Amino acid sequence: MARHRGKFDPENPEPYELSRSRIENFIKCPACFYLQQVEKIQFPSFPGFNINEATDILLKRDFDEYRGANRTHPYLEELGLGHLIPFQHENFELWTQSLHFGAEGRFNTVHEETNLKIGGGIDDVWENKETGQLHIVDYKSTSQKTEGREISLEDKWKGAYKRQMDLYVWVLRQKGFEVSDTGYFLYCDGDRFTDQIFLREDDAQMRFKMSLLPYDVSTDWIEPTLIKIKKLLGEEVSPEHSPECEYGEFIRQINEI
Repeated sequence: MARHRGKFDPENPEPYELSRSRIENFIKCPACFYLQQVEKIQFPSFPGFNINEATDILLKRDFDEYRGANRTHPYLEELGLGHLIPFQHENFELWTQSLHFGAEGRFNTVHEETNLKIGGGIDDVWENKETGQLHIVDYKSTSQKTEGREISLEDKWKGAYKRQMDLYVWVLRQKGFEVSDTGYFLYCDGDRFTDQIFLREDDAQMRFKMSLLPYDVSTDWIEPTLIKIKKLLGEEVSPEHSPECEYGEFIRQINEI
């Protein structure tokens, strides 16, 4: 039978595929999630962040130089983390393919209680040579607007980043791997305050300050959330929009005209 994705079909026995981003949609607003997954309402789309994608590609390319060679990257060596090496696995490239996460060999797992297939596309995995455990790594790009401000994970909207890390750790554990409770965010910070020349004779170069932020994962929320999602998928009526949902507020204002 064909894969169960897109609009939820209660008659389809195949595991229903939900990406990390769709689970985040549920957390932010169950009504929007319901409209997308059950009613198949197409929400406004936004263009991708091509520069962020480029830094992801370049970082992975750099770490790929050491993958399978049992060597660490000089950046990690300089931080005193020489015991962390890029993880080598026969399906690693498939694990990075977020658009095809539900296909065979990709980064997914089926939650048996709900028959939901959960997954996404990872940026990287590092292996700890001292413990044998794996660490999920997420590449991030930004450009701080305040000079001298350090990158942190304390901004409210970064809760979604943390939940993504939690979920990917959970998926990798479900796939049978021993995964550390510590994940890493590797941040590229485009330095707009640098004194270096940006535009040169034949190109332009931006300097990125790098930060590696450890994060203690929490996976306790995942299975209860999946159970709530499965229950909502079976409902016949959409719930109310969350108070902070911008789409819900937009609809409310339209209805008042």
